[in-house]
Amino acid sequence: MPLALNYTQGVMSEDAGLKAGRKITEAFLKWHGLGGNKVMTPNVTMQIQALPKNGALSGGEPVEGAWLECKTPSFALAAREVQVGFFKEATDIIAAAAEGRLPRDRIYSNVVHTVDGTWNLDGEAMTNSQLSERISQG
Repeated sequence: MPLALNYTQGVMSEDAGLKAGRKITEAFLKWHGLGGNKVMTPNVTMQIQALPKNGALSGGEPVEGAWLECKTPSFALAAREVQVGFFKEATDIIAAAAEGRLPRDRIYSNVVHTVDGTWNLDGEAMTNSQLSERISQG
């Protein structure tokens, strides 16, 4: 499940971005009850990118911020308590990584759910049922 953390340069250091990415990955697995799952742990990937100072806009104007996007099958991040808990924890992680340089109202997040049957794991397009079955083996 690809996760992506983008932030404007200067909001956090490269090392802090890497550490935040690791912690967010761990939080994602934890909130889904998959910590240590041998199937999902290596399949929750994280792309981390520092954007140029003018590489992000809000209302058409340059803005400093951080953005977390999660691309998942429709059964992930579906329960409200998981949504609230995970995104609060992820926001806390990003805010800590920014060390006071980024207000919480400049930390954005969202989820993109994939179409059932298009989730690719180990080079195979799987339905939600097939993916759930594979995860249960881990």
